[in-house]
Amino acid sequence: MTETRPQRSVRRTLPARKRIALIAHDGKKEELLEWAAAWRDTLARHELTGTGTTASRVARALSLPIQGLMSGPLGGDQQIGALITEQRLDLLIFFWDPFAPQPHDPDVKALLRLAALWNVPVACNAASADFLISSPWLDQAYEMAIPDAGAWVQARAGD
Repeated sequence: MTETRPQRSVRRTLPARKRIALIAHDGKKEELLEWAAAWRDTLARHELTGTGTTASRVARALSLPIQGLMSGPLGGDQQIGALITEQRLDLLIFFWDPFAPQPHDPDVKALLRLAALWNVPVACNAASADFLISSPWLDQAYEMAIPDAGAWVQARAGD
């Protein structure tokens, strides 16, 4: 019988210059912009990606380069999830709104599931984002364990 989940037996090293995704639901965009403004100099040292309106508003407000993806409901959350599975994203800062139902809640849940699976640090509010962005690991390489997806798929194919 094969394992029901992949073992975390592969090592991944996050680079010193992190690839950071910025996402905010509509009710949290202003809060994310205020947070990002406070951390602008730190964010400027890293590679930024964001979904839809959040990316364009961060770029405009802070004069920072940020790769804009689709809006969350149009597939942007899934694009961020793909970056996580491809190991092309290092941190996820996602100010989600616990009071507003989202039409793409399944996509949000899938995104957070992928972040947990692939051991990607996630901040979901200003306090957790402060802790994450002020970590001594932010500006240096960091080695972590991730799932051995190849071995897991191979073992499952043998069933």
